[in-house]
Amino acid sequence: MGTVTIGVSIAVPEPHGSLLQERRAGFGDAAAYGIPTHVTLLPPTEVEAADLPAVDAHLVDVAAAGRPFPMRLCGTGTFRPLTPVVYLRVVQGAEDCGLLQQRVRDASGPVARELQFPYHPHVTVAHGIDEAAMDRAFEELSVFEAEWPCTGFALYEQGPDEVWRKLREYTFGGAVVPPQAGSVGMERGTIASR
Repeated sequence: MGTVTIGVSIAVPEPHGSLLQERRAGFGDAAAYGIPTHVTLLPPTEVEAADLPAVDAHLVDVAAAGRPFPMRLCGTGTFRPLTPVVYLRVVQGAEDCGLLQQRVRDASGPVARELQFPYHPHVTVAHGIDEAAMDRAFEELSVFEAEWPCTGFALYEQGPDEVWRKLREYTFGGAVVPPQAGSVGMERGTIASR
């Protein structure tokens, strides 16, 4: 059967997800349309295809123990000069994301792994493009804000064409869902002007 590359993430919902994908492409990031807009819980990880049922069962358990929480993105940050990335900051829900990603990568589970860098929840909006375009992304999205209730996460697989496709969604077992916060800006999912 061979190996597959998987990832686990929280999708940024519409209309924000598509808007940010379009902006990422507009900055010249060739990978923009192959990567759904997201907050990573498990970075790209190679597993045996035969282990996917065990991964699925593990994620079902993680989701069942989870509870919905509010997510809020506000402003930009960067990992430069260490890594050529500009991102949107997770200003609410970061602690919840941290706990969730620990459960996903738990040593007793099928996708236990160490991270190359300390976990820092974020939404990438530019990666590996020229410095001027990175600066533009940092500046133009610095006023972006969005909020939504996070009610679960999803498992993705990277295809041979390098496009990430959703395999399954996992909904949290909690009965209480925080109120929809909506987005802040001129319109839903837009970038407020200064």
